[in-house]
Amino acid sequence: MSTLSPRSTIAIIGAGMAGLAAALRLDAAGYTCRIFEKSRGVGGRLATRRAGDFRFDHGAQFFTARGTSFRKAIAKWSGEGFVAPWFEDSYVGVPAIGAPVRAMANRFEVVLETQITALQSVEGGWLLHDALGTVHGGAGQPFAGVVLALPAPQAIPLAESAGASFPGLQEVRYAPCWTLMAAFEEVLPGPDRYSFPEGPLSWLARNSAKPGRDPVPEAWVIHASPAWSREHLELSADEVAPLLWQEARSVLATHAEPGFMAAHRWRYARVEQTAPQPFVWDADLRIGACGDWGLGPRVEAAFDSGEGLARIMASSLSQIRTAAE
Repeated sequence: MSTLSPRSTIAIIGAGMAGLAAALRLDAAGYTCRIFEKSRGVGGRLATRRAGDFRFDHGAQFFTARGTSFRKAIAKWSGEGFVAPWFEDSYVGVPAIGAPVRAMANRFEVVLETQITALQSVEGGWLLHDALGTVHGGAGQPFAGVVLALPAPQAIPLAESAGASFPGLQEVRYAPCWTLMAAFEEVLPGPDRYSFPEGPLSWLARNSAKPGRDPVPEAWVIHASPAWSREHLELSADEVAPLLWQEARSVLATHAEPGFMAAHRWRYARVEQTAPQPFVWDADLRIGACGDWGLGPRVEAAFDSGEGLARIMASSLSQIRTAAE
């Protein structure tokens, strides 16, 4: 590949916390970032489902901070009104769980509803091919490097299309999760949260009780356990919803019927076995991968993985640039 220009463009595939953390660090190091996301919005599992007047944080429920870097980020987001404490040492985005990632994404060009399916090496860098046949990075402006900010099973085939080998990604294992979203006209009695280490359900939360949410209408998010989710993985959402509601009804001790109910499947919901390293980087190909699969099933892990990869990339790419000058 040829040498780098002073403001080279990096392609980041995946607009979740890892990809956006990488983008911020690379931007600070002097690189332009263009982000590609196959979904309609940014955030990955920091997601909120909207249905009429109802709002459900149906993916990640909260995040915690252990390290200095993520604590600083949370302090900044809190000062800007995008994050608020919820319980104990946990935080949520305001007014929805993905508020901080949306604030991060607003600084960049984000190409939504675009699934990148292959990488092509050309003189000067990389072209990206999407599922509709469009090629990104053409017209003599290929991407100087690529970040795969994706679940490991999705990153592997893209890396292979570029001739990159990241063996550690093969070791990653995920637990799936079926999520039920249920809304009610009346307020249900009892606590706002339930957590279970065993059984068919792992988590129930009154979404409408989180900071910055409208307390009415009453909205609940119910997560099935990994074992239950695996057992019912290939059922349809319409089949799963009433099954999960029967399990949740006994916990909530209510005879109320949801006015709205829908299920969503997260196939790669929670990392059960991590890779041997927090991120991977091929300096020769200028391709890296990051995600919570490197450090564990926490939002902070995704942030740290993306930021860590970006630091290594910036250092590696600067050496190439210096050598050319």
